[in-house]
Amino acid sequence: MKTRVVVLGAGFGGLELTTILSDAFGDAIDIVLIDKDDAFVFGFSKLDVMFQRKVPADVRHPYRDIVKPGVRFLQSTVRSIDPVARRVVTDAGAFEGEVLVVALGADLDPGATPGLVEGGNEFYSVAGAIALRDALPHFERGAAIVGVTGKSFKCPPAPSEAALLLHDYLTVRGRREATEISVVMPFGTPIPPSPDTSRAILAAFAERGIRFVQDSLVKALDPARKLAVLSDGTEMPYALFLGVPVHRVPAVVVESGLAADAYGWVPVNKKTLETTFPGVYAVGDVNGVGTPKAGVFAEGAARVVAAAIVAQLRGGPSPEAYKGAGSCYVEFGHDQVGRVDVDFLSGPKPTGTFQEPSDALVAEKANFGSSRVQRWFGQPSRGSTIRP
Repeated sequence: MKTRVVVLGAGFGGLELTTILSDAFGDAIDIVLIDKDDAFVFGFSKLDVMFQRKVPADVRHPYRDIVKPGVRFLQSTVRSIDPVARRVVTDAGAFEGEVLVVALGADLDPGATPGLVEGGNEFYSVAGAIALRDALPHFERGAAIVGVTGKSFKCPPAPSEAALLLHDYLTVRGRREATEISVVMPFGTPIPPSPDTSRAILAAFAERGIRFVQDSLVKALDPARKLAVLSDGTEMPYALFLGVPVHRVPAVVVESGLAADAYGWVPVNKKTLETTFPGVYAVGDVNGVGTPKAGVFAEGAARVVAAAIVAQLRGGPSPEAYKGAGSCYVEFGHDQVGRVDVDFLSGPKPTGTFQEPSDALVAEKANFGSSRVQRWFGQPSRGSTIRP
């Protein structure tokens, strides 16, 4: 009998894990990769869609294109998880495995912030990015707020990127002087582990007249009065609200007992990513290992788990511990991209180093996406960039 590995979620973590295991074992392993969606979309592509730099069809990478030995992709919703039996029930049937990897990410909960659904917009889902793409042409004057509504959220640079790209968008269209842009974040600086990155972002904000509201969350919107209510009670008027919704643990994960509650990310061994249930791992945004919720960290965690599975099946040494290190690209506007390299688990506190925006990093970011599409799907990235 072949060893079966059941992987829940086909994001960065699930795709990297299945690719490594397929490369290592081919048809000698049975990998079931399950995701409710029919295509993968890079997080940064949502900004491209929102600001009309790419069309939605060109940022989707259909899972049907995955043709790898030993891998079966199943588009279905996970209804229950039994971590003791390593058994999952989906709309397409039940599956058990010798190894279960939970990589279901973090769910978005716009409804957790009063008024956001009725009076604002979010740009963290593909649907939200498309809705904003259609709404932005109608924003001609007034205050725009890029507001974070929860302390834990995917891709910490994204709110700053959205503000800088919004500045460019409005400038090209001759509307910037009639508008104001503010960023509301729960941190004292845009990227706390890297003072140099934060200074560069704040300098870019100052140069463009973007206000940074630190150590605050948007707790509610008042659509009737067009006001955003902050965590300290301050009210900010807005004509356009671009929200980062509250993030939560998927309900099916909470119901399984892997997480204590909707905001208690799955506890794991920080070195191995294994949960308290033998043979069950949690990879990426769904876990509470202490790294940012970003694809590059899910990818790094998946490599550690894949190496552990390979060692287990081949009898080799255990892999090195998860280091919690990764690089994130930062859009600075003006067609420039910077990079921050961060290390969260190697030392006594997180650290980060900054690389200044450059044309070389623009190309490096593009290669980051295309190389992964080629590795995971066996084909180059599609679609051309569309400039405003």
